[in-house]
Amino acid sequence: MTSEELPTDNNETLTIIFDLDGTLIDTAPDLVRATNHVLASVDLAPVTMNKLRNWVGFGARRMIVEGLVDGGVELSEQKTDQLLTDFLDYYAAHIALESVPFPGAIAALDRLHSAGHRFAICTNKSEALAKKLMRELKLADRFAAITGRDTFLVNKPDPGHLTGTLEMAGGNPARAFMIGDSITDIKTAKAAGIPVIGVTHGYTDQPIEELGADAVISHFDDLDCAIQGITAIL
Repeated sequence: MTSEELPTDNNETLTIIFDLDGTLIDTAPDLVRATNHVLASVDLAPVTMNKLRNWVGFGARRMIVEGLVDGGVELSEQKTDQLLTDFLDYYAAHIALESVPFPGAIAALDRLHSAGHRFAICTNKSEALAKKLMRELKLADRFAAITGRDTFLVNKPDPGHLTGTLEMAGGNPARAFMIGDSITDIKTAKAAGIPVIGVTHGYTDQPIEELGADAVISHFDDLDCAIQGITAIL
C-alpha cells in the first residue's frame, strides 16, 4: 500500500504528528555525549550507550541521575541542577553532531507530502531545542508546527499538548495520527482520541507491541500501510 492510495483532497488531508527523540530522529548519540560531558566534570568515567539509551525518553535530568547512579555517586539537588544546566548548554552547542533521521523517515515524509498530507512534531524536548535540531538537520520547513514541553501550559502525557500541536498545524482531529516510541506517546494520543502508531526503534525499555498502540511498525517503509489500515476502520 502506497501513500498515493491515501486520501488527498482538502477535506481528507491527514495531519501526522511525530514524537521526536527515538521516533523520528535518533538523537541518543548526542544526548549520551552531553551526559558524559557533565559526568566527566565530577570525575566519572563515560557511561555506555547501552546503559543510557533507555533513559533518553525520560529527559536529560534522568540521564544524568542514572549516570551518577552507575558511577556510585550521589549529589545534592543543587549540584544536580547545575549539571543539568551544563548539560543543556553543551547539548545546544553540539545538538546534531551524530543525530540523524531513522532509516526510511525522510522517504516516508516525501511520499506522504507528495500525497498532500501535513506534518507536525510534538515532543517533550524544549521547543527551542527541538526547533534548533530540526533546523540543523534542514528538516524544520517540512513541519507545520513544532511544539515542545514548554510551548503550552501542559505537556505529554496531557492530551492538551497533542491537541494544541494539531490546532497549531491547522489539522482536523478526525484526520490525525500520532507516531511515537513510548508509553507516554501512546497515553497522550489515546487521551486525545487520536490513533497512534508505535515504532520499534525507540528508546523505551518496554516492548512497544505491548503498550496498546493501534499499529506498530519496525521501519518507516511501513508507515503508509499502517496509516491506511487504520483509516480503513475509522
